Amino acid sequence: MKTYLRPLGLVYGDDAREMILKRSAGALGGMPAIGFTHVELISRDAGKVSRHIETYSDHPKYFELSHRRSAFARLDLSTTNVMGIVNVTPDSFSDGGKSFDSTDAVMNAQRLLDEGADVLDIGGESTRPGSDEVDVDEEWCRIAPVLLALASKATISIDTRKSLVMRKGFEKGAAIINDVSALQFDPAAAAVAAQLNAPVILMHALGEPKTMQLNPRYEHVVLDVYDGLELLISKAVAAGIPKSRIMIDPGVGFGKTYSHNLTLMREMSIFHGLGVPLMIGLSRKAYIGALTGEKKAGDRMAGSVGGALHAAMQGAHMLRVHDVKATVDALAVFTASCDPSSVMI
Repeated sequence: MKTYLRPLGLVYGDDAREMILKRSAGALGGMPAIGFTHVELISRDAGKVSRHIETYSDHPKYFELSHRRSAFARLDLSTTNVMGIVNVTPDSFSDGGKSFDSTDAVMNAQRLLDEGADVLDIGGESTRPGSDEVDVDEEWCRIAPVLLALASKATISIDTRKSLVMRKGFEKGAAIINDVSALQFDPAAAAVAAQLNAPVILMHALGEPKTMQLNPRYEHVVLDVYDGLELLISKAVAAGIPKSRIMIDPGVGFGKTYSHNLTLMREMSIFHGLGVPLMIGLSRKAYIGALTGEKKAGDRMAGSVGGALHAAMQGAHMLRVHDVKATVDALAVFTASCDPSSVMI
């Protein structure tokens, strides 16, 4: 039998701080004044899942949920960070290749920085459902001029599955590897990441981008994704990547149905039990369009911001988004509303 812990009973602001000091609540995730008062214990044994709720206590098994994460690529994780998406591809699902030209991509990236992005995630290979693999040299040629123009101005994440692109990216100033295959696509990727001392973001995906949405199945999507990420973390550590340099992403939309995605979003606080920072990337994805009725990905900003704010309220440390300004503004209002002491006037 395996037991999982999910934080419940979120409290905000002064109430959270006071309860945390009194040890009657635990701190949670990437917002400075969010705590949780209860824990749902979820047990799975031979396919049978049972649940019950306990009050937060000082029991050691709750530590992984409540301790503050250390800096990740020098980013302060005591606040929710925003990662701006820079697609240098002709076939991105979100923008249809509007920034495929490197000059346009640099201009778009600078705009995202001006809007408040903490990190820029540069990718040269689309991993949308049904996409084809891009040759490694072509992928590097797409992102190299953008990386060179921005490396001195921002914290750069390289969105790639290929070890050669990882290595070249770090030589030119990248600071984070964001791999949708969690270092599993390229047999050399884990060793290269370890050699580079690179912070890595490991994402859960079911299958390859080309086929991942054909018929995704899980016994229990939240627990199966948790187990998958736990195994991926263990593999990365075994390859020489310290746990302190790992962030995880449950992979909304990557081998998941509409129902799977909603369930993951609803129960996402469970992933704090893995003991590493949590990133959520749901921006403009199809399940948001299914909820809002917006067929065009570019028209899904409002729904995306709603999902991002929910993720922040569940303690996510990083939000990967297309619409940086809208997300930053929403976070500012939420933070000020629950924690007035954070506002500088």
